[in-house]
Amino acid sequence: MPATIVLGAQWGDEGKGRVTDFFAESADFVVRFQGGNNAGHTIIIGDQRFALSLTPSGVMYPECTPVIASGCVVDPKVLLNEIDRLSERGVDPSRLRISSNAHLIMPYHRKLDAVMERYLGRNQIGTTKKGIGPAYTDKYARRGIRVQDLFDPKIFRDKVETALEDVNRVLTRVYNQLPMGADTITEEYLEYAERLIPFVTDTSLLLWEGIRAGKEVLFEGAQGTLLDIDHGTYPFVTSSNPTAGGALVGSGIGPKDIDRVVGVAKAYISRVGTGPFPTELHDETGDALIELGGEYGVVTGRRRRCGWLDLVALRYAARVNSLTEIFLTKLDILSAFDTIKVANAYTSSGTHYDEFPRQQRVLYDCEPVLEELPGWRTDITGCRDYDELPENARRYVEYVEEATGVPIRWVSVGPERHQLVTR
Repeated sequence: MPATIVLGAQWGDEGKGRVTDFFAESADFVVRFQGGNNAGHTIIIGDQRFALSLTPSGVMYPECTPVIASGCVVDPKVLLNEIDRLSERGVDPSRLRISSNAHLIMPYHRKLDAVMERYLGRNQIGTTKKGIGPAYTDKYARRGIRVQDLFDPKIFRDKVETALEDVNRVLTRVYNQLPMGADTITEEYLEYAERLIPFVTDTSLLLWEGIRAGKEVLFEGAQGTLLDIDHGTYPFVTSSNPTAGGALVGSGIGPKDIDRVVGVAKAYISRVGTGPFPTELHDETGDALIELGGEYGVVTGRRRRCGWLDLVALRYAARVNSLTEIFLTKLDILSAFDTIKVANAYTSSGTHYDEFPRQQRVLYDCEPVLEELPGWRTDITGCRDYDELPENARRYVEYVEEATGVPIRWVSVGPERHQLVTR
């Protein structure tokens, strides 16, 4: 290091929680740099399973400082409930630090998210209805409320009242909903302020000082590259930048301090919600991937859509993030198949695409150009050395590595921490 970025190289749900936990063991800081509680990650320690939606994975290590940076949006109720649950299970969250510049998710953001999505009907984006999009909308419209505003009751109330003037007009006149009251919101959130104040600091300065002191910093992305607001499959994306550039902007750290960018990719691919998905499987194989892989959302419980590995998309992720390494997860799930397919290219209306198309229409209409590789039909969950993997499993890993031009340094062969092959 000094600093490593770990991010999703697909549509999210690649197993980043497990990967960041793997790196966090030697990190001094683990930083969540974007998104909110719309993304979850699961960490398995022994027989305990921890599902986190906002708290960085580093909270599991007593010597590590978990950081929620400026690029995040924070629902204080959700965060405090998560802190309480961790405490009840014997995990000390007192080292958590929250940026004073992070924006707050307000009750009216959740309300707007729900009614707007419902009124879109068949054109729904597939949001989690957690208020993430409306919170980021207010941030970029420069009418957002930040964590630091909680500690000045007058400023906080003034900002809530100002926001509700527009919000209530929209709720009542457009969506035929009841208006929301400033008193109730202000009272609720000022109570949160009392509990949050010990955690709040200038996280950009904290991280800068840590890097200057030779500390190891791990940046933990939520969602995935193909859900990036600028570089994903717009409009079916998240409201922030889960790419490597987003880690810098969201945390307030400059690019020269980043030493490596690790992309996490499943050995197949999945996505939640609506949007284009060239390699999606609508058959028994797709159903098998969902069930064998436990492909249900950590936050929402929604059934994920699954398909064969898309190398066009993975090459794209490698390019926009400058990936230095890939951490390939869930290779063991493919042990159930006699043959395995991967997409090397797309075709649409007679045009061949080796690179990710720039037009949304092409992604909807294209057909994947699939190559069939032999399976291995052997349980690999006990493998710990690369040479212990079946020949066809090694061939698969090396095929993906060659197709992306990025070394695959780690391969997970099961959900537990120790079920890992390091190359």
